[in-house]
Amino acid sequence: MNLTSAPRFTDDDEVQFMNVDMTDFASMSRPDQIRHLEVEGYVVFPSILAPDDVARIKRELADSEMTHTNYSVNQTRAVIQPQWHSRAVAELIGYPPMIDFLTDLMGPDIVFTRGFFQRSKPGCPGISMHTDGQPHGSNLFGYEGSCPRLVRVLYYLDELTPQRAPFRLIPRSHLSFHAEASPYVRYKSHPEEITLVVPAGSAVIVPSLLLHGSHPNKDEQPRELVQLGYRPAWAGPIQPIDDWDPALVASAPEIAKPFLKSLNTSSQAWEQEHKPTVMKSEAPGINPSRWGDNFPEKVIRFE
Repeated sequence: MNLTSAPRFTDDDEVQFMNVDMTDFASMSRPDQIRHLEVEGYVVFPSILAPDDVARIKRELADSEMTHTNYSVNQTRAVIQPQWHSRAVAELIGYPPMIDFLTDLMGPDIVFTRGFFQRSKPGCPGISMHTDGQPHGSNLFGYEGSCPRLVRVLYYLDELTPQRAPFRLIPRSHLSFHAEASPYVRYKSHPEEITLVVPAGSAVIVPSLLLHGSHPNKDEQPRELVQLGYRPAWAGPIQPIDDWDPALVASAPEIAKPFLKSLNTSSQAWEQEHKPTVMKSEAPGINPSRWGDNFPEKVIRFE
């Protein structure tokens, strides 16, 4: 990745530095995008939403009932999941450019798991480094966060600048086996964390076990974010969770309905065979060469 360092902040700021990622995500091929997400733990789709779409979403969410976190009245989030308040957000669940990528990433059987709307007002402090999932569940994400494969798609409705609550993350933290990568641990900052500044309408995708957060909002304007969760259908939660209201699903846009499956959809089966009667001999989704490289380069093949 290509990084540039921003000036250090004053002593009263939560994080005293900023390493801004200058990677050219717009020029990435699909294999490059998948590799960056799987290895680094994030990928960016710059300006994937048109300005008119962003304006419509902001307009429809403007009157959302909001509550605030226990650490700041300026960090606010919607009481009702945004897809049930805004038709535009509901349509975003099945947004073709994003679904095309998620299908290449996870396969065609995809479950939408939750929506989230956040408005970070001026003066909002930074969000501590955390994960969006815990393998045994928690009071923050319930058992939705226990799904073994789970991604968050963050649609930024406002431009992220170094002053306007930009996103920060610890690359590759989702891969670590170390105790310090526990999804139940939070950090104020990390010396190798990076910051993303992106245009309005951009999407940032992260796996749920990546450590991430945000910087404070020092801008005069709020920063708004819609977050949507997805997982492959096989990767259900470890315990049953409350399902969608059937009436809400019935009234959802047709483009969203294929992804509004039961939140308990899973391929869980305790009884497993050593030699199932039907086994495939190919699976492109786990090809070592799925990143577009020449792997394996040094092998000897025997027929």
